[in-house]
Amino acid sequence: MTYTFNRLLSGVTIDDADMRVRDALGEQGFGVLTEIDVKATMKKKIDVDMDGYRILGACNPNMAHQAIGLEPRIGAMLPCNVILRQVGGGTEVSAIDPVASMAAVENSGLHAVAGEVRDMLRTAIEAA
Repeated sequence: MTYTFNRLLSGVTIDDADMRVRDALGEQGFGVLTEIDVKATMKKKIDVDMDGYRILGACNPNMAHQAIGLEPRIGAMLPCNVILRQVGGGTEVSAIDPVASMAAVENSGLHAVAGEVRDMLRTAIEAA
């Protein structure tokens, strides 16, 4: 089972991809709660240069509330991460597949919510 779904935004800079992804996530009811600039962090912490790489922690409050109601410890697996990775020819956008990440949790109600979130994330990534 794959754990992400991916899309290459050909000819798009990481900054432009960031704006497009945030807008598309917003259309699906997600907000970005966290942002990690991995490139800057690696340079600062271990003096390593790397291509652009950002992790956006996306959350749909309604879906998160449902998931926490079904499985109180599920917050350890939230928010849904979306990565922006500078690659030759553009920016690759990858989002976690919540169904894959929740597979270890034995709760059919949670799996149903994860399926809905997956569909919403996939729609956002395809729209970016």
